[in-house]
Amino acid sequence: MTVKLFVEAIIKFTLGVALIGALIFFPAGTLAFTGGWLLMGILFVPMFGAGIVMMVKNPMLLASRLDAKEKEREQSIVVKLSGLMFISGFVLAGLDFRFKWIELPFTVNIVASVVFIVAYLLYAEVLRENTYLSRTIKVVEGQKVVSTGLYGIVRHPMYFATVLLFMAMPLVLGSLISFIVFLAYPFIIAARIKNEEEVLTRELEGYEDYKKKVKYRMIPFIW
Repeated sequence: MTVKLFVEAIIKFTLGVALIGALIFFPAGTLAFTGGWLLMGILFVPMFGAGIVMMVKNPMLLASRLDAKEKEREQSIVVKLSGLMFISGFVLAGLDFRFKWIELPFTVNIVASVVFIVAYLLYAEVLRENTYLSRTIKVVEGQKVVSTGLYGIVRHPMYFATVLLFMAMPLVLGSLISFIVFLAYPFIIAARIKNEEEVLTRELEGYEDYKKKVKYRMIPFIW
């Protein structure tokens, strides 16, 4: 653990909290947005805890998760589209709460929160299994193909977890309109996976054989 890494992690975490909070609560026009606080809690409390664990046990993994600069052109486009989706979805959720466009029962918020937490646990397991995971598409020196655990079921369990996470988010906020916007995410992530597999097949030894062994990318028996 280094002071530089610690400071970078704290700054990015704080900025993330401030940005998401602003995107949700400013459009809502009030802080009395229960769904907004629910999402902030289940999103950032586990994130803070996971960050502490990584900083103590695996600072290299934390550093790779903080690095968001994509070198691949296709991935840069994917990141921009994802950012646009998040901004639009959160702002619309706030406006939906403010103007009561479509009201959902609070049971939806609770069920979505359970799905979100389960997906978060799945995401944590993926991080435990694969210490090479990065937010950007790259192959590092000494990297090996991980083919056990969840990686023995599908080739991209992390993306499966993120689909559950991000599709649950707008429903935690109680917004059907925001959920419709977030329906773009599976298509965005499919484009990312296509390019990522091209890079891994080209640069990571053994990945071609791994693809033959584990046939499905993200959803068993489907894709």
